[in-house]
Amino acid sequence: MDGTVLVADDDRTIRTVLTQALTRAGCKVHATSSLTTLMRWVAEGKGDVVISDVVMPDGNGLEMLPKIAQDRPGLPVIVISAQNTIMTAIQAAEAEAYDYLPKPFDLPDLMKRTARALEQKRRTVSSEPREEGAERPDELPLVGRTPAMQALYRLVAKVMNTDLPVMISGESGTGKSLIARTIHDFSDRRTLPFISVTASDLMDLEGPARVLARVKGGTLLIDEIADIGDELQGRIVRMMDAPGDYVPRFMATSQGDPARAMEAGKLRRDLYYRLCGAPIHVPALRERVDDIPLLTEYFLAKAERDGAPKRWLGAGAAELFRIYSWPGNVRQLENAVRRLSLISRAEEISRTEVEQVLGNQPELEPALGGRGDSEKLSASVARHLQRYFDLHGNVLPPPGLYQRILREVEAPLIEIALEASGGNQAKCADLLGINRNTLRKKITDLDIEVTRRRKLM
Repeated sequence: MDGTVLVADDDRTIRTVLTQALTRAGCKVHATSSLTTLMRWVAEGKGDVVISDVVMPDGNGLEMLPKIAQDRPGLPVIVISAQNTIMTAIQAAEAEAYDYLPKPFDLPDLMKRTARALEQKRRTVSSEPREEGAERPDELPLVGRTPAMQALYRLVAKVMNTDLPVMISGESGTGKSLIARTIHDFSDRRTLPFISVTASDLMDLEGPARVLARVKGGTLLIDEIADIGDELQGRIVRMMDAPGDYVPRFMATSQGDPARAMEAGKLRRDLYYRLCGAPIHVPALRERVDDIPLLTEYFLAKAERDGAPKRWLGAGAAELFRIYSWPGNVRQLENAVRRLSLISRAEEISRTEVEQVLGNQPELEPALGGRGDSEKLSASVARHLQRYFDLHGNVLPPPGLYQRILREVEAPLIEIALEASGGNQAKCADLLGINRNTLRKKITDLDIEVTRRRKLM
């Protein structure tokens, strides 16, 4: 890397680590704990990239972004923040930040993003004032610092001011409708209606016309699109093709995989391709267990604000929360926390009380969207392969099928094992039961990106 990086963070450890890492990479670094100093450097023309924390002793880093854009159009600003909510990601996107990372961040990942920022010139930021919209909530229950949730935040921030149709998939209780509402509330259509409809709203012949009259060019969310019958799906296609004078933004939700629903004949192909302009998958809670303490703390604080006594989870209760499969996802977690905040006999919630509220650990297979007969992996692979051959009809697939199939299975296996072992290749090789050199070769051959989870507090 070649260039000058301005670092603003009130944490001396973070300033030191970033200064050392960037200097070793070939950059010049100016580091400060003051936003005032940072803004003076920017005004003086110093720096090719800015890395700034949000909460600083003398101000808010996000609030400085418009001023930076005005003084130095095209200067990339990478925002880092310990406020791990979707609000921070959205505010960073709205303020035209080049990139956003949550704390604790992954140092190699931040270095890569800084390198890209140095190589690219950010587009000129418009200084026109933003249109005032409806009141926005101070906080949203879309909380998480796991990679899955941070990727979701960034995707939401990218699509919110486009007109692309959005297909939001995820299990019940993950917050699909909340994601749709968030995209609307922070989009250019936020002053227009947000209308959510089900099959019953479209049932009669005048249903689509009434829905379009209600939405008035705002956002139309169609709930559980794959559960709607074929005839009504056809009406939705025609409604999307001829929406009238005021064209709304179309969104839809689906509990299952929309692509699989299309293959199974539950979702019309023409409707699938119209709605999947920007597919968004909301991860299940068991896929982001590291967010459970953060969500629990959020819901306990919310219960306290609503009048419940102050509560917190004891060590045993917190461990049970972590290993529970949460088939009802975040909604089930919220309900469990609300009940525990009311029935707990002491300020510290015990493991026994959690056991009483959650009951026995449910079977995981139905929650995973599998078949009721607890289908084995081999049967699932066989089903996938049979469908692959069926799609080719009487013609054989292209040669080299064996290696292609092995690659399809091998790549996600190694990626997930690396993630589980924190990017430690020695641990990953031991987990997989293969030689470390073999693992390295497979990582290279399969073009797998390895990220060590060395995090800063």
